[in-house]
Amino acid sequence: YLPSMRTPTEMIVGLVLCPCGLLLTLTGTLAPSWRQVSLIPEQPMDVVWEQGIWDICRERQSTRDRLCGQADELGYFDQVPVRIAQGLMPSSLVVALVGFVVASLGVRCWQPEPRHLVAGVAGLVLLLSGLMSLVPSSWYTQELWALPAPPGSTLSVGYSLVLSYLGSCMEILGGLALALSFHHCCKEC
Repeated sequence: YLPSMRTPTEMIVGLVLCPCGLLLTLTGTLAPSWRQVSLIPEQPMDVVWEQGIWDICRERQSTRDRLCGQADELGYFDQVPVRIAQGLMPSSLVVALVGFVVASLGVRCWQPEPRHLVAGVAGLVLLLSGLMSLVPSSWYTQELWALPAPPGSTLSVGYSLVLSYLGSCMEILGGLALALSFHHCCKEC
């Protein structure tokens, strides 16, 4: 029996999707635009507030003047979906990093044959990471219009929330692909 020099397809797919998902989730976690508030009464028409899970920024679109660190006068950061996102999003990033390190140990980069069991476990860890970031993104979206905002203003989804969703889905798909490595363990048994 000669070892195959090809890396299994599911491992390649997992190792491509998971780092991309990790980067998108990282960007979505750090960038302050989970929700945009525009057409705010008693403010110029071109002022937009970008609310993230860590910061609130005020941008004047005509001049592109942007000022972050705005005061949270409405209690936005005290809301449960924001608090849950503040806890789960960084936790998801840490779990994804651990999963990616384990995945790199399972894939045959530095050995003649891949370690299917290790790659499968890494897939489950990365799947968990994707779910950990999908939960706050979904909950925040569900409560987007219920979170405090100035009366009469217009609310819309920000790009950070979209990136968090995409990153979560990519991590879930990559984790599922790596978890398919368990199939090879069963065949070997």
